[in-house]
Amino acid sequence: MSIRQGFLALLSEQPMHGYQLRQEFERRTGGAWPLNIGQAYTTLSRLQRDGLVEPVVDGAEDSPEQFRLTGAGIAQAKVWWSTAVGRERPGRDELAIKLALAVTVPGVDVAAVVRRQRDETLRALRTLTRQKRDLDPATDLAHSLVLESQVFAAEAEVRWLDHVEASVAAYGPARTRTAGTADTETAGTAGGNTRPSTPTGAPTKEMTR
Repeated sequence: MSIRQGFLALLSEQPMHGYQLRQEFERRTGGAWPLNIGQAYTTLSRLQRDGLVEPVVDGAEDSPEQFRLTGAGIAQAKVWWSTAVGRERPGRDELAIKLALAVTVPGVDVAAVVRRQRDETLRALRTLTRQKRDLDPATDLAHSLVLESQVFAAEAEVRWLDHVEASVAAYGPARTRTAGTADTETAGTAGGNTRPSTPTGAPTKEMTR
């Protein structure tokens, strides 16, 4: 979730200062994406730079500076609610990158990598399931929805890991044989152990004796 868009959504309710925004963001998302105060104020600074928020002048010098949406900020918040989240360019997935590299780097036990990851994902899934069971959607619907999203994502990851394991079992041996053949051919050429091919129709020494 974009912190920037989340702050615009929160400020559409009422003016807030940086610490309030940080607290509300974490509270409403169930603490799934914790922020530090530096992130909160950096985001606010950029929103102000882009003309989406402005300080609230209340005359109290000892109170924290609050911010409210400008007209442009109100418009952008409305656009966010009315626009679907794009999925054509997903963020970098460390696990997908790791396994993609694992099947191409010689000497990596891909099956072992998959097993360790499945154990970790199942452990996380059990934890998330317990948290979801202890939560009452009637009193905390927002946190419940976030947890359910994480549960579904973990379940999908387990299924994908099963698919990876099956694919490695089916295609891994063929990939290994192909790589081994290529290595042998390369080594033979480099060591001068291969005989040049005889052009079609050209007489050999045995034929001319």
